[in-house]
Amino acid sequence: MEKKTVVVALGHRALGTTLPEQKIATKEAAKAIADLVESGAQVVISHSNAPQVGMIHTAMNEFGKAHPEYTTAPMSVCSAMSQGYIGYDLQNAIRAELITRGIYKPVVTVLTQVKVDPYDEAFYEPSKVIGRFLTKEEADEEEKKGNYVVEEAEGFRRIVASPKPVEIIELDAIKALLDAGQIVIACGGGGIPVLEQGVDLRGASAVIEKDLVSGKLACDVNADVLMLLTSVDQVALNYKSDNEKMLGKISVADAKKYMEENQFEAGSMLPKFEAAIGFLENGEGREAVITSISRAKAGFMEKAGTIIK
Repeated sequence: MEKKTVVVALGHRALGTTLPEQKIATKEAAKAIADLVESGAQVVISHSNAPQVGMIHTAMNEFGKAHPEYTTAPMSVCSAMSQGYIGYDLQNAIRAELITRGIYKPVVTVLTQVKVDPYDEAFYEPSKVIGRFLTKEEADEEEKKGNYVVEEAEGFRRIVASPKPVEIIELDAIKALLDAGQIVIACGGGGIPVLEQGVDLRGASAVIEKDLVSGKLACDVNADVLMLLTSVDQVALNYKSDNEKMLGKISVADAKKYMEENQFEAGSMLPKFEAAIGFLENGEGREAVITSISRAKAGFMEKAGTIIK
């Protein structure tokens, strides 16, 4: 039987928040990935980095303030650092789980840059909150630097843009590794957002939506399945209401209708549906699965989750 190529997008619950939590969480994620490999899938993995990149951003900037001889770290560098250490834990956990099952398959992390459009409207309407709470004085300093700040109940927070992905820079390398039968971890945290300036790629002060990059990655490697793993076993209509309804197998037309009805929350379930629809409309014989990490194998077998075709 021909292997199916599956792009698996791991949400932040699959990675934990602190370093010890991440060690434990990646072992559970590795079991789900190994289940897919045993079921005949050729796997490419993307993942969230929301808690990790915020932690790195805060730590580097606080260090820079305490030690003037050092500089603070831009968002692009923080994103690269998060890809590295999440990939390190994840690839080692997957490798160990596969070996215990008698499967010998290389696992590799690709530090991935994703080009964005400098004229994307998102740069004028930033929406992603990052870092710790700021005082009024610190918030004023950020705004003087040209950064955006939003006021919340507990203080001020910096916010950055969330532009749409245009091009995965390391795509050829990802494809080559996939063709060689390796398990590839790529586009972590939505990828490192970069702007093309001549022959150079310059880091952008932004955070790309992980699910949208996962959908693009699935399109670009011509995957058979896009699997979006989240905190629920199935998507629900009228979520947490008296007339809540679970979604099983639905069509792209159904998915679009539910989006138009504003059934899905922005920044949560909505980008998953946007990614799924974009993937399905750009190829034949594809399917998208939204489910929890514990139901990944069942979702792949079309026995669990919300399946869009």
